[in-house]
Amino acid sequence: MMDQNGMYAEEYGENGYMEQEEEWEREGLLDPAWEKQQKKTFTAWCNSHLRKAGTAIESIEDDFRNGLKLMLLLEVISGETLPKPDRGKMRFHKIANVNKALDFIASKGVKLVSIGAEEIVDGNLKMTLGMIWTIILRFAIQDISVEEMTAKEGLLLWCQRKTAPYKNVNVQNFHLSFKDGLAFCALIHRHRPDLIDYSRLSKDNPLENLNTAFDVAEKYLDIPRMLDPDDLINTPKPDERAIMTYVSCYYHAFQGAQQAETAANRICKVLKVNQENERLMEEYERLASDLLEWIRRTMPWLASRHSDSTLAGVQKKLEEYRTYRRKHKPPRVEQKAKLETNFNTLQTKLRLSNRPAYMPTEGKMVSDIANAWKNLELAEKAFEEWLLAETMRLERLEHLAQKFKHKADTHEEWTRGKEEMLQSPDYRSCRLYELKALKKKHEAFESDLAAHQDRVEQIAAIAQELNTLEYHDCVTVNARCQRICDQWDRLGALTQRRRQALDDSERVLEKIDLLHLEFAKRAAPFNNWLDGAREDLVDMFIVHTMEEIQGLITAHDQFKATLGEADKEYNLIVGLVRDVEGLVNQYQIANGLENPYTTLTSRDLTAKWSDVKTLVPARDQTLAMELKKQQNNEMLRRQFAEKANNVGPWIEKQMDAVSAIGMSISGSLEEQLNRLKEYEQAVYAYKPHIEELEKIHQAVQESMIFENRYTNYTMETLRVGWEQLLTSINRNINEVENQILTRDSKGITQEQLTEFRSSFNHFDKNRTGRLAPEEFKSCLVSIGYSIGKDRQGELDFQRILAVVDPNSTGYVQFDAFLDFMTRENTDTDTAEQVIDSFRILASDKPYILPDELRRELPPDQAEYCIQRMPPYKGQGAVPGALDYMSFSTALYGESDL
Repeated sequence: MMDQNGMYAEEYGENGYMEQEEEWEREGLLDPAWEKQQKKTFTAWCNSHLRKAGTAIESIEDDFRNGLKLMLLLEVISGETLPKPDRGKMRFHKIANVNKALDFIASKGVKLVSIGAEEIVDGNLKMTLGMIWTIILRFAIQDISVEEMTAKEGLLLWCQRKTAPYKNVNVQNFHLSFKDGLAFCALIHRHRPDLIDYSRLSKDNPLENLNTAFDVAEKYLDIPRMLDPDDLINTPKPDERAIMTYVSCYYHAFQGAQQAETAANRICKVLKVNQENERLMEEYERLASDLLEWIRRTMPWLASRHSDSTLAGVQKKLEEYRTYRRKHKPPRVEQKAKLETNFNTLQTKLRLSNRPAYMPTEGKMVSDIANAWKNLELAEKAFEEWLLAETMRLERLEHLAQKFKHKADTHEEWTRGKEEMLQSPDYRSCRLYELKALKKKHEAFESDLAAHQDRVEQIAAIAQELNTLEYHDCVTVNARCQRICDQWDRLGALTQRRRQALDDSERVLEKIDLLHLEFAKRAAPFNNWLDGAREDLVDMFIVHTMEEIQGLITAHDQFKATLGEADKEYNLIVGLVRDVEGLVNQYQIANGLENPYTTLTSRDLTAKWSDVKTLVPARDQTLAMELKKQQNNEMLRRQFAEKANNVGPWIEKQMDAVSAIGMSISGSLEEQLNRLKEYEQAVYAYKPHIEELEKIHQAVQESMIFENRYTNYTMETLRVGWEQLLTSINRNINEVENQILTRDSKGITQEQLTEFRSSFNHFDKNRTGRLAPEEFKSCLVSIGYSIGKDRQGELDFQRILAVVDPNSTGYVQFDAFLDFMTRENTDTDTAEQVIDSFRILASDKPYILPDELRRELPPDQAEYCIQRMPPYKGQGAVPGALDYMSFSTALYGESDL
């Protein structure tokens, strides 16, 4: 009902005070005692203001007749100056002065119906009381506002709220509810508990209660007695206007304390938010510094490629790396996730409290940490690849070095004494048949020499490979290889010279022992075959797959298949020796048993043949053991593949499910949060599968298994997928919690959140959780924003883009979009509101003193302000004055404090 006619029209309609009085008289509702109560109360109320001008009234119907004190009263209560009064004592002077007062009242939006200057000048008590009540309504009661109610309802609600905790007090109106005096005492005790001991008051003693309240109000609150306790008690229904007038004085007396309390609460709230934000900033800086320092210390170790070039040394490094992945890195993964969560929470709180976005110190941005972490993972991958490659290389080197030594030992054993034999002049003293024998012997040697050419080439090839692979003892290998090659060249030259000498003597020596020659021809290649067979049977090997060991077994089986033919050849050669022995015994030939064509004997061949037959089952056992090892490796491959092929798709499925929840528009945020936490619990419950897979992977690496054809997953990809799954769940939980925080603090509804998410998802075609600038512009247009296509429209869009993407990443995240839409649809506290609160505490001074802060604020927040407020240097500054305006604007990033 509030209109330009003010409280008067609201309370009594447009007919005015007099017509309301006449209506009450006709209906028999007007109590004669009310007029008495009103006269006393209104007189006291007028005097409470007139005393400020050094005057007072005694009779309300007589002292306002000339209009002078009436005009003075209006000037005091309004703070304005009325037109100069007429000083004459004639009736028309008095009427003119009263009219000036009535015009001033009318100028304040009050419609005065049936009240004229003549009635006031004539001393009409009823008209005078009506006029004073109109003034009280306009200047003492109308400005009372509680939750947008009318002044009377607001004043009544204020009384109800303040007296609600008090026993025996139930304020329902402004007449009967105040008769026992407890309501007045409760109002005083609520604001000044030091003035009244409310527990000692009794509802059965209303006179004492009323006198106590009136005396305390007059003595300590500067509120004069406006009511008579006896009248209130003896009147069945006390006058409502008199009580409203007196209660309004209580409201105005306590209004200042209430404003100070409200202002202090606002400041406490703002300072508490700022202190929490500073704590989060300090914690972020500490965590970021610690994580970056750990990465800085770890990178040189991962970048190092130094080793002692031994297999044991590299295996030790590999074990150190496994320890690092199991024990040292997991806590850092959790630290990184906590760092990102704290940063997102801090930014959300800053946006919600209208603070500028937090910019970490140089080098400690979230992007800097992400880059450092990515470099760490790349270094880990490169380090592990190097360790595995180095292990394979050194294992290959050890095998080649052993093979080189074995072949070199065999060759040097064969060449021992060959140079002396080739340089011997024994053919000069031989008889013909002896010479022929020497020639045939030399031919056999040449065959043997040619057969050994392949072994020398193998020795040189192995030495070359050792040099290529940078074997740590290449100097010794090269020296030995060079000695063998030099000796081989000398043997070739000596062989040519001896053959030439034997050819020169051939014309003299003709007789040849065919049996010895046949023995020599057959024994030499068979001996070479035996040497080669023995060498192959003791040859070391290294395989990595079932196919390779099966190939060796097949080759060995093929070799065993040739043993029958070799046995026949052996028996044939031994038969030649028996034939020679028979002829020698038959014909008694001197030195006939000596074979001039070869140094080989049947005993040599028999020993070697026996050695070969002994080595064959030993080789069978070695190959069987290797086959068992490869079968075990195959089992490990299948175990790892089976587990990995289950874990990998499970991780991918969980990633898709978590992403779907984060982009979902169905259900409430709490439901989404609960689903995410259920997924989080399920993921942590799944961790034993990862640990079991790690154990299998360790067994795979310890068995030197370097490939697995049964799965495309590697332990590294599964580790990365697992860490990404944990990070995704934590990030989505943090985003949903921030959305809940935004919704609850800004008062937006679930329907609004759903609309915002639906609009965002519609333009997020790739489901990345972020929008490009053009997608963001289309999204704004779709929800009703008018963005022109001219230069001004582009400027407006760039301004909005600077708000939602302050770091210029080129993308708009959903939480930034939600924060922008929230601020567009809700109200927030501002720097101006904080300044107004400080101004109230400072009693309208442009500065505030430390004592005032300590009196109105909690100790910790008062000291927080005193330490951070700059000194006030403006006009009228006093010692210790603090500039609360600069401090307030700095809280919202509007100045550089």
